[in-house]
Amino acid sequence: MRPHSWRSGKSDISIRREVQSVDANVPIYNIRTLEAQLDESLSQERLVATLSSWFGAFALLLASIGLYGVLAYSVTRRTNEIGLRIALGAERASVIWMVLREALLLVGIGVAIGVPLALALARSISSLLYGLKPTDSLTISASVVLLFAVAATASYIPARRASRVDPMVALRYE
Repeated sequence: MRPHSWRSGKSDISIRREVQSVDANVPIYNIRTLEAQLDESLSQERLVATLSSWFGAFALLLASIGLYGVLAYSVTRRTNEIGLRIALGAERASVIWMVLREALLLVGIGVAIGVPLALALARSISSLLYGLKPTDSLTISASVVLLFAVAATASYIPARRASRVDPMVALRYE
């Protein structure tokens, strides 16, 4: 029994006939295309890349949940201040922007620390990056934009909740 082939049986037979017509003593087994052989040789790297992508997405989800939790707690603690601002005439849009600005500042500090650190450590993983430079500016820029977008999305709910605070309830809070 011959090993599994990636090609159809008809082409295996024709390849075998051609090779045997040249030299009958050449053993032929495991006939595959170059593409199939390349796919098989890179399967482990693809699995690692897929798992890394899933873990990265999970880490992004956890970061957005954590940011949401921190901002929701901060908004709850500042209910009196926010209610007073609204009672004194602050617009709801300015209250939303105040909370969003806080979230974007936190992410900005994280990016300011993380990007240079990632660039410094990029040389140690450059052998694992197939077809990419460790300092790929498009990838880094896309990551930064994605982080800011996730931060804005995660902080919008607490910001909207803060803008809807009833000033009378907020002033009586605690």
